[in-house]
Amino acid sequence: MPGKVLLSKKAVAVLFLSSPFLIGATSLASIFDVRILTVHNRERAALGIAPLRWNAGLAQSAQRWADHLAATGAFEHAPELPSDPQGENLWAGTKGYYPLEARVEAWVREKRHYKPGLFPDNSVTGRIGDVGHYTQLMWRDTHEVGCAEATGVREDVLVCRYNSAGNYFGEKPF
Repeated sequence: MPGKVLLSKKAVAVLFLSSPFLIGATSLASIFDVRILTVHNRERAALGIAPLRWNAGLAQSAQRWADHLAATGAFEHAPELPSDPQGENLWAGTKGYYPLEARVEAWVREKRHYKPGLFPDNSVTGRIGDVGHYTQLMWRDTHEVGCAEATGVREDVLVCRYNSAGNYFGEKPF
C-alpha cells in the first residue's frame, strides 16, 4: 500500500534499542533499566506474558544487596522479608568481562531445562536450581523488576528483584 512502511522485527528492535541515543542518552550506563527490561520483556513476549515495568524501589533494594555481595565476596540470596516478599535473581562473573545483556541471558538460557508443570517440578534435570532464575524471570504474576550491579575485587555482581515474587510451590509459573 503506498505511503506505508513495514519494518521487520529486527528493525524495530534496533530502533527501540537505539532510541535513547537518538533522544540524548550518552552512554549504555544511562539506559541500564532499558537494557534490563529489553532482555526480560523480549523473552516474556515470545510466550505472550505481559511485560515487566521498572520499579525504582526494587532497584534501590537490589543495589544495597549487590553492594553487600561485592564488598564481602559472598554469593547468597538476601534474607526474605515476610512483610514484603520479593523474588530475586543473582549473577556474578569475571570483572569487566560480561555485558549486562549476557548476564540476564544466562538466566534465560535455563529455559533449555524447563518443563511445564507446577513449581518446583519444572526441570527436566530434576534440579529446580537449573531453571529457578528462568521461572522467576517469566513468572506470570510478576509485573515489576528493579536491578542493580556492583563490582567486587574479582567479579561483577548483578541483582534483580521482582514484584510479585515467583517460584511458589504448587503454582504454575506461566
